[in-house]
Amino acid sequence: MNEFFIKDDFIKLGQLLKAAGLCSNGADAKYDIVNGLVKVNDSVEIQRGRKIKEGDVIEYKGNKLTVRKKDL
Repeated sequence: MNEFFIKDDFIKLGQLLKAAGLCSNGADAKYDIVNGLVKVNDSVEIQRGRKIKEGDVIEYKGNKLTVRKKDL
């Protein structure tokens, strides 16, 4: 399982998929999220604006990411 580090308290799901390099653009992220291809903490998530926080686990196309907060 890989880790994805955030500097703020949260990141939106669509932004995370792009920032982690799992989607090439926002349109692809939106399409895959609303079509139920993304899981957050083992539950299908269809809201691309879902706030993802430290400790959340994202599953997408065989990739699994744990979100961690970056210490400054």
